[in-house]
Amino acid sequence: LLLLCHAEEAAVVVSGLRNTDVFVGESATFTCELSHPGVKNVQWWLDGTPLHNNLVTEISEQDGRIHTLTLNDVACHDSGTVTFRAGSLISSAKLLVKGTSL
Repeated sequence: LLLLCHAEEAAVVVSGLRNTDVFVGESATFTCELSHPGVKNVQWWLDGTPLHNNLVTEISEQDGRIHTLTLNDVACHDSGTVTFRAGSLISSAKLLVKGTSL
């Protein structure tokens, strides 16, 4: 019984990614909240391409549970499916970048 008390619960996605519409040149932010910290192998993807922290792509983590991706200065070709993976957990949402109507 003591072993059961200390068995590690599998983390779950508490709050998943939401579809986001933005205009060209704006920033798009995606947030995924996990039930508890310490999940290994966290990775963000855009249409199957892994994303890495740089000037355009900001990846951050708060309390080990809240994972945030911000895509800055988006262009039309950035439209696609954003996917968050943490171990066996996956959450996805659509990013739609709209052109400005001039």
